[in-house]
Amino acid sequence: MPPAITLLTLQRFHELHLMKGGFVYIMTNQHNTTLYTGVTSNLTKRVLQHKKGVYPNSFTDQFLCHKLVWFDTCRSIVEAIAMEKRIKKWRRAWKEELIRAKNPQWNDLSEGWYDPRDLE
Repeated sequence: MPPAITLLTLQRFHELHLMKGGFVYIMTNQHNTTLYTGVTSNLTKRVLQHKKGVYPNSFTDQFLCHKLVWFDTCRSIVEAIAMEKRIKKWRRAWKEELIRAKNPQWNDLSEGWYDPRDLE
C-alpha cells in the first residue's frame, strides 16, 4: 500500500461508527469510471451495504461502485445532505480533484475495515 494513504485503525473505525452527524462519500468502480456521491449517518454500515450489494437495483450495484475513494465528516446530517447536493452538481473533473487531494492513488479507503466474513 502506498505510504500516502493510511488505513483507519480499529479505534478510528469505531469512532466513525459511533459518531453523530453525517458523512458525505464517493464510491467508484474497479476502473474508476463511474462515481457515486452519497450521504449517510453511519459510514461503515453504508459502505458495507454497497460492497455486499444489499440493494440489487441501486445505482452503485448496477455500476459495481464498491470502492470508497473519498469521504468527509459533517457536524449534522443536515449539513451532510447539503454538501452531498452541492457535490452532485459538480463536474466530474472537480470531483476527481477532490478525490486526488486526499487519495491520489484512488485506493479503497475502507480496505481493512471489515472481516472477510462480513463481505459474504
